[in-house]
Amino acid sequence: MLLSINFPSWLKPEIIPGLPIRWYGLMYIVAFAVAFVVYRRQVRERRFPMTEDELSGLFFWGILALVLGARIFSTIVYESEDRYIRAPWLVFWPFRNGVFTGFQGMSYHGGVIGGLIAILVYSHKKKFDYRETGDMFAASIPLGYTFGRLGNFINGELYGRITASPLGMIFATKDAPLRGAILPSDVNFEAIRNGAERLGLTGLSGPGGALSFPRHPSQLYEALFEGVFLWAVIWFFRNRKPFKGFLISLYLMGYGLVRFFIEYFREPDADLGYRIQLVKNDLPPALAHPLLCFSTGQILCFIMIVAGIVWAVVASRLPHREAIRLYLSTEEMRVSAAEERMEEKKENRKNRRRLRGKLRK
Repeated sequence: MLLSINFPSWLKPEIIPGLPIRWYGLMYIVAFAVAFVVYRRQVRERRFPMTEDELSGLFFWGILALVLGARIFSTIVYESEDRYIRAPWLVFWPFRNGVFTGFQGMSYHGGVIGGLIAILVYSHKKKFDYRETGDMFAASIPLGYTFGRLGNFINGELYGRITASPLGMIFATKDAPLRGAILPSDVNFEAIRNGAERLGLTGLSGPGGALSFPRHPSQLYEALFEGVFLWAVIWFFRNRKPFKGFLISLYLMGYGLVRFFIEYFREPDADLGYRIQLVKNDLPPALAHPLLCFSTGQILCFIMIVAGIVWAVVASRLPHREAIRLYLSTEEMRVSAAEERMEEKKENRKNRRRLRGKLRK
């Protein structure tokens, strides 16, 4: 048997068995709460001119736009059937066959698009600098995102490819399926076994003779690198950014780059496979992800990287691009304005004296 870790048997998707309250949903609530706390800290430490009500409003509309974008984008990009085209009202219908399932299928990249739209619209309405509000979001989202991926892990979904690494984890078997990681009934076990033998992976027989597959726990990889690591990098630069909007570009490029490489450890969606194949691959996607075969997630991440580079060039040349580490309070702004007026008057007096001197000559 391959050296591997068994998924914790005591960890179930439901918080309370029999009730439609899941850890996955709770993790999303925790994620939004963490992002809110980190954002509010930035507002306070920088004395950014945003009230608590405005901050709450920004997050309310931001979360709403994020959920809408994530759900709609998922049904457009990742849904291979035409179910939602024939019945578009099902996009936001949380029941299937009379059973509450929630929104099964949320696209991260769609959430980013929705969130960006909300930032632009809300900042324009409230007269905030969208580059500043966006930068503070960039320094808040990754830490909250960590909990979203932990929710995927608890659900036993979005696991990675088969591996012989000691980090491999057995999420499900045919005899003991885990909800969210149920092996499809049409899986060609013989093809996977043969491919595993070609790669030198042996000992795939699990309990009861059923095939079990040690998988990369890619949800945990993402939680660590797309969450904690990326947040630490952006947080370090939050008071060192060279221009407004820099953290937005850093987030887009950083997330896109990290996720692009982690996708090599994930198994592509079974119904989508590789959208771009520059080399022929005759092994099942569960076993191999060639360097020159690219999944949907990798294509979208590449677009994110390019968008981050383009935005960095544009933002560095926009008017009033100088980064502001600390905003002045209302009283300090009055004093500063008064001092500027005094300096302006002094400068005007000097100019008048110079002019009179020239006229006498």
